[in-house]
Amino acid sequence: MAKQLENTLERFSRPAAGTVFYTVAFIAICLPIASLLVSAFSFDWILAMISVLGLVTVIALAAIAGRDQRRLIGERSAAWISWESALPELQRQNLSIAVNELSRILKSERDVVNDLRSAFIVAGDLALRQIQQDESVPVLRHVTVSGVPFDAVFTKGDVLFCCEVSFLVSPELGQERVVSMMRKIAAVKKSVAEMNTGINVRLLVVLVTQLKEAEVETLRDSLSTERFSATPVNIDIRLLDFVQLQRTYVTD
Repeated sequence: MAKQLENTLERFSRPAAGTVFYTVAFIAICLPIASLLVSAFSFDWILAMISVLGLVTVIALAAIAGRDQRRLIGERSAAWISWESALPELQRQNLSIAVNELSRILKSERDVVNDLRSAFIVAGDLALRQIQQDESVPVLRHVTVSGVPFDAVFTKGDVLFCCEVSFLVSPELGQERVVSMMRKIAAVKKSVAEMNTGINVRLLVVLVTQLKEAEVETLRDSLSTERFSATPVNIDIRLLDFVQLQRTYVTD
C-alpha cells in the first residue's frame, strides 16, 4: 500500500501561508471600501471615484495573485504525494487479464498467446514513450497512488495525471474496463482530497489501436461523453496507432 502523507511541520506551515495571503487580501479590499463609504457620506465624489477605481484594482490583483497562489501550492503539493511501484504479482495479473481479453476477441489459439503478450507489452511501452514526449515531463510507470494501481502517473503544474493504457484490436472499449477506471480514479480523487493539498486529479485514457481507418472512426463515435459521465474528474482520451508508434520508436 502506498505511504500516507506525513504530518510534518512543513505540511501545516504551507496552508498557513495561504491564510496569511487571504487575510492581507481581505484587509486590502476593506480599505478602499471604507474610503468609499467616507467619501459618500461627505459627498466627496472625486474621492469616491478614486476609491472605486482602487477597489476594482485591488480585487483584480487579488484574484490574479490568488490564482497564482493556488497553482503554486498545487505544484508543491505534487511532491508530497507518495507513490510506490506496483508489485510484480499485480503487474502480471493485470497483464494476464488484458492478454486473455485480447485472445478472446481475436479467438486466438493458445500458441499465439505469447505473441499477444509481447505485442501488448510493446504497445504499452511505446504509448507511454509518446505520452512522455508529448507532455515533456517524467512519467512514472506501473505505480500505485493511495494503493490504487495505474499504468503510469505524472504531474504537470498542479494536476496529477493517472494513466490507463489499453491495446485495442476491435473498435470497442469494454464497459467493464470503463467502470474499473471510474472506480480507481474516484478512489484516488477521494484520497488526494483528504490530503488537502490543492492538487487536481485527471484521468488520462490512452488507447493504442491496431485498426483500420473506418474502425478507428467507429471507436471514436463509441467514446461518447455519456459513457464517462460517471467520472468524478476531468478525463482525457488519446488514440495512438500501434503501427505508427513502431515506425517512430522502433523502425528506421
